[in-house]
Amino acid sequence: MTSADDRRAALEAVLMVVDRPASTTDLAIAVGLPVDQARHLLEELAAEYAGAGGAPRRGFELREVGGGWRVYSHPDQAEVVERFVREGAAARLTQAALETLAIVAYKGPITRGRVSAVRGVNVDSVMRTLANRGLVEEVGSEESSGAALYATTALFLERMGISSLSELEPLTPHLPSGQTLEEIKDQVEPRP
Repeated sequence: MTSADDRRAALEAVLMVVDRPASTTDLAIAVGLPVDQARHLLEELAAEYAGAGGAPRRGFELREVGGGWRVYSHPDQAEVVERFVREGAAARLTQAALETLAIVAYKGPITRGRVSAVRGVNVDSVMRTLANRGLVEEVGSEESSGAALYATTALFLERMGISSLSELEPLTPHLPSGQTLEEIKDQVEPRP
């Protein structure tokens, strides 16, 4: 059996990657704990982050809202967070963001899962950044899985100086050993 510190760390790790409130039951299942024990640990973490028992107050807090738990920036830090987000929006895109944006532009509408498969890494935070900057948007859901589909936006076209995605330069001349997009698609998307 793992220690209480290990269980708390596991809950914290899961809470760091959720993009919407996660129920106590879902968190308990994710870390292999009984629901009542998970709730107790979540309440302890929330109190600790709030500075209970002499612990230093953090710049974030754990709240139970919307039927689940999620980490939020502390309201006292709203001005700093707002300034960071505003300044970050004007900053250049990272290489990871550019690669992700290219995949969405050439393969969209596409799910985050498929983008992750092509890039070989989790793209959740990059997709959020691109959505926050208005470069990609949710355009529906995949029939088979219900996963959200993403595509580029009119702002993306404007920033690229094009009026449609058909104006993007073909990729085939830049692919290794003359591979076609269909060959690459076969490599990253299993056939049904």
